[in-house]
Formats: sequence, structure tokens, C-alpha cells
Amino acid sequence: MFAVLKTGGKQYKVQAGDMLRVEKLAADAGETIQFNDVLMLGGDAPVVGAPFVDGAAVQAEVVDQIKGEKVIHFVKRRRKHSSKRTKGHRQKLTLVKITEILASGADKSGVKAASGQGDAPAAKAAPAAKKAAPAATGDNLTELTGVGPAAAKKLEEAGLTSFAQIAALSDADIAAIDAVKVKPEWVEQAKELAKG
Repeated sequence: MFAVLKTGGKQYKVQAGDMLRVEKLAADAGETIQFNDVLMLGGDAPVVGAPFVDGAAVQAEVVDQIKGEKVIHFVKRRRKHSSKRTKGHRQKLTLVKITEILASGADKSGVKAASGQGDAPAAKAAPAAKKAAPAATGDNLTELTGVGPAAAKKLEEAGLTSFAQIAALSDADIAAIDAVKVKPEWVEQAKELAKG
């Protein structure tokens, strides 16, 4: 039985016992990881996913974190220009040994999912969702003159997320806020913006 899996933007055809060099994964040597993005299972009854095969996974053991061969980028210009440039690069890789191909029941296996630099868009989406949540419940405080993203963040940390809250501040309340110096014109603008 073989499987075609996707990791690090590349596809690999693997069988149990294969050694594989993939883009760097967040795992230590000796750890067991699981690749959940299986595009195809082959063998007696091949299964092709759309785009992935449901419940299928490939389990592997991390052997080592390694670096690839050095790639040299050399530029030499012709004739009288006399300029050369050499850049070297060694890609960070993870060496894994495929231990098992699961045709079903991957979600119940309890093995850590393989993730790394290639799977970064999913990791970046979570902080963006956190940032969007306060904005959805409050007003855009950067509409106030002199309030930039940094000051808006400090105001939100102080518990001020809407124009109505800023408009309701008294002089004593303004003096009690240590995170950011609230200007009186912000309060006047917030009253106008709170009205609509």
C-alpha cells in the first residue's frame, strides 16, 4: 500500500519504511507525527481524495532536523564589468521515517499533527481572528484625530473600545487612565461620532 501526501507545498509518494526529507517541521527527533493531508491511497483498491482522503493519514517518526546541500548562486558579468556575486543557502529540512499508513480513523489516533513553516497561513489566520474580534464589538478608534494604531491598542487595553465610552469620560476618569494620555478633543470628537 502507498499514499501520496502533501507537506511543505510538495507532494510525496510514500510507503511504510521509507525515509523522507521534507520541509522543516515543528517536532523533535524521536517524536511521532501524523500527516493528515493525504491526496491518494494506492494498492488493491485505490482511493483518490477531493482534494484529501477523509480519515486517512500517514504516521512517521522524526529521525533528525538537518540542512540540505549548499546551493550556490553565482553571477559573473561579461567583459569589462568585473563584478561577481556569490550567495549560499542551505535549506532546513526534517528527516522522517514513514511508520504506518492509516486508511481511516486518523482523527482518533491521538498522534500530533505535522506542522511547520510550510503550514504558516493557518497559523497566521488565528492571530488575525483575535485582532478582528475587538474591532467587531467596538468602534474604530483611529477615526479620532491623533489616534493611531498604537494609541487605539492602548485605549482598548484600558477598556475603552467605543466612542460612547470615550464620550462619557469625566476629567477624573481621564486622570485615572495611565496607559495613554486621553486628550480633551478626543472626548469631543467621540461625542460627535457616537451620535452618528
